[in-house]
Amino acid sequence: MTTHPTPGSAASSAAETAHPEQVVTALRAALGARVDTAASTLEAARADRSGHVSPGAPLAVVHAECVDDVQTTMRIASAHGTPVVVRGGGTGLAGAANAGPGQLVLSTARMNRLLEVRADDLLAVVEPGILNLALDEQLAPWGLWWAPDPASRDIATVGGNIATGAGGLLCAKYGVVRDAVLGVDLVLADGRLVRLGRRTVKGVSGLDLTSLVIGSEGQLGVIVGATLKLRPLVPGAACTLTATFAEVREAARAASAVTAAGVQPAIMELMDALSLASAHRLLGLPAPADGASQLTIQTDGPSGPEDAERIAELLRAAGGTVAITLDPDKGEQLLAVRRAMLPAVETLGTALIEDVAVPRSALADMFDEVARVEREYGVTIPTIAHAGDGNLHPTFVFAGPDVPPVVWEAAADLFRSALRLGGTLSGEHGIGLLKSRWLAEELGETQWELQREVLRVFDPAGILNPGKVFATEG
Repeated sequence: MTTHPTPGSAASSAAETAHPEQVVTALRAALGARVDTAASTLEAARADRSGHVSPGAPLAVVHAECVDDVQTTMRIASAHGTPVVVRGGGTGLAGAANAGPGQLVLSTARMNRLLEVRADDLLAVVEPGILNLALDEQLAPWGLWWAPDPASRDIATVGGNIATGAGGLLCAKYGVVRDAVLGVDLVLADGRLVRLGRRTVKGVSGLDLTSLVIGSEGQLGVIVGATLKLRPLVPGAACTLTATFAEVREAARAASAVTAAGVQPAIMELMDALSLASAHRLLGLPAPADGASQLTIQTDGPSGPEDAERIAELLRAAGGTVAITLDPDKGEQLLAVRRAMLPAVETLGTALIEDVAVPRSALADMFDEVARVEREYGVTIPTIAHAGDGNLHPTFVFAGPDVPPVVWEAAADLFRSALRLGGTLSGEHGIGLLKSRWLAEELGETQWELQREVLRVFDPAGILNPGKVFATEG
């Protein structure tokens, strides 16, 4: 999946003042083989899962193995005025971790240890490179888990989760990354280390800089550690159900009815007709009825079966055809259809995956807007949604490697539709490079400039992930 650079993705002027050979030489003298200039490594750092590819290769990739490596890298980069792009698993969907000419990549993927577990305090301390799935596997012997559950959990890093403010399938009940982080260890642009946050359940001393860092997309500093809020593994079988509807608006209204009833599923995912049909085809399942959309819902904990029955009643009343199972293997099979969405739509052509969120009561209206944009621009937009929190992923599908101008026009219309409905440009993927040109429309001029001033406090020289989020061109 490949797309061309977005308008407004020109390299930062900071790169023009850097001294590439001196920077790499200084890094090699300090860090040795951890400085990687292999062509394949540099090429991989140009892209993420969004399909966006930077216009050229970065100078080098530094594979940091400890906090001191990160501090050393930032001190050298700061001294030379060299831009730095922090990178974890490279699973982002907004181009935020893509590096280009004149830039250094600082990879924290090798910093992947679980440093401390305090079961009595329900917290853990981790390095940023630990993977979501690996973390939960290591926490299981303590009877604990960390709730954030992105679809890429087997390859996504916790540091990347924090940097993007990630979400996932379990957001409906357990919230997003912001709800699961107590503190962050941050290396600033000049190499200083600061420890933000706390280990206590409560804490209101000073400004909440931890929350500021969460979702900052590598522009305030380099995350080198995190104190995470854990949850106990609760006994009780998960109960999974699906409900099919004649059309997507019915499914969206049924999801809103579940929310309004006060029943709290752990997972509530909605697939529109094209997404559902594509996933069935990829998995070799019987084709769904023409135009059918599907809700996939899972409840958990001791009240899981009771909650599932209550939800099933609501869905049937809303016109859904419901299937329900307590069998964990069958439940995973049902969820596999939802998890297959991205590879399924990629069989239709090149996919540009987008991310907007609206109030949950406006979910059906947002699906109406998707349909309108498809009609008016003649584009194809299979769409799924984390229906429990109003987060939609409209995916533009087109032929060829480059994004046609009409797709960007349609995307702009769709983004503005979300804003008109009281929503936001991004629920969990971040702004990165792909959405930076629309950010000021959501924030307003005063807040947009205020946030840029905050960045300048943390990074006066502007070397951290330049050209992303608050880019002014385009």
